[in-house]
Amino acid sequence: MLDRQLSMNFSQFEGLYDMVVPKDHLLRKINDIVDFSFVYEELESKYCHTNGRNAIHPIRMFKYLLLKTIYKISDVDLVERTQVDMSFKYFLEMAPEEDVIDPSLLAHFRRKRLDDDDLIDLLIQKSVEIAIEKEVIQSKSVILDATHTRSRYNQSSPEEVLRNRSKSVRKTIYTVNEDMKEKFPEKPTEDTLEAELDYSQRLVEIIEKEPALVSLPKIKEPLNLLKETIEDDQLELRASEDPDARLGHKSADSSFFGYKTHLALSQERIITAATVTTGEKTDGKQLQTLVEKSQEAGMEVEEIIGDAAYSEKGNIAYARENSMSLVSKLNPSVSHGSRKKEDEFEFNKDAGMYVCPAGHMAVRKARQGKKNEGTNQTDTYYFDVEKCKKCPLQEGCYKPGAKSKSYSVSIKSEEHQNQVAFQNSEFFKEKAKERYKIEAKNSELKHRHGYEIASSSGLKGMRVQGAMAIFTVNIKRIIKLMKE
Repeated sequence: MLDRQLSMNFSQFEGLYDMVVPKDHLLRKINDIVDFSFVYEELESKYCHTNGRNAIHPIRMFKYLLLKTIYKISDVDLVERTQVDMSFKYFLEMAPEEDVIDPSLLAHFRRKRLDDDDLIDLLIQKSVEIAIEKEVIQSKSVILDATHTRSRYNQSSPEEVLRNRSKSVRKTIYTVNEDMKEKFPEKPTEDTLEAELDYSQRLVEIIEKEPALVSLPKIKEPLNLLKETIEDDQLELRASEDPDARLGHKSADSSFFGYKTHLALSQERIITAATVTTGEKTDGKQLQTLVEKSQEAGMEVEEIIGDAAYSEKGNIAYARENSMSLVSKLNPSVSHGSRKKEDEFEFNKDAGMYVCPAGHMAVRKARQGKKNEGTNQTDTYYFDVEKCKKCPLQEGCYKPGAKSKSYSVSIKSEEHQNQVAFQNSEFFKEKAKERYKIEAKNSELKHRHGYEIASSSGLKGMRVQGAMAIFTVNIKRIIKLMKE
């Protein structure tokens, strides 16, 4: 039977923690401000309470994974460090002399116990609740953006992933002892997962017979990552390398293969909502979900700040209907027209026609599209093509041989007209300056907490990774704000 709270076994050495774990240590502060009983309440139903031996307490298992995220280390290195690091044992509420778990239990806990689509919302809501309780959130604005995470397998076959990781281990070893080349097994000639698994396992066995090498941190860490990959490959990758990952685009000429995490951030830099999707999903469609999740977490939202991806017509209407200001610039093709600057024509309001740079006025116009169908209508102005054929400014404007020359202008809806006026205001310009905060938060997630690459395959695994990483950065931020 599991107790609701995690408690430390009685130990005569308990006083060691007061001596070796400073009062201002990050892990001591996390224990002080977070009541982890919510983890038990969330996971209680996933444990058998009537028979079998006692399981490791879910709160302790959750804390193990939190340590893995905070310090970005493998399961094996985490357990090994816990054996000797008193701050880790203090955080896990273990007696100083207590034994650590087997690393394999962490993979089981991730796959079986944390298999919950609501986990990311639960952890964000809990951290926001703490932030509000500690009075570190005062703003009523959320900043929106999406960050991408490359698939662990990144369009590579499982064989290529194993090959690259075994290569990384070998290269690191050669910097220490180049003679090891003679001891390593022959590289596989078959391009199959089975052949790469067999080679990688034999490679690990040989390396582990060299205690002088294995004891070196710069070798031990990539070696442990290779061993973890071998285990995961055997469990997951025979069926699929990453069935949920999709191709997404960061810009017109750069792409990635993986996932997107759509984020809402308070001005105090605390993440208030997140949704994890496959890589091809567009940012703007997540606005309403992120705002409503932020409100459910306890945020009062009066302003929504984002880039042009969030300025679609439906979002403008949603913000207006809910008495919110949408600080998001319209796409240039809406606010200025999708035309090159050198091709801009002047509108003659008296004639109601556009005049080309050479001074020729359009001879007629036609309206395209239907009103109230969700897209803007377009006015197309037609010019006398005979004049275009002789025009000295035709380069880049008129294509020789073309039978017509037209110039189209999108007709702004009422929503777009109002947004154009709003984005020219001083209030809009000041609020828009806050956007940099979420870009810095994305960088922190990626570079300090391993969010650049997915730690496992599948959308569910990505959601667990997101939940742990976001909870970590939120709690760290809360502690920093409390200190300030």
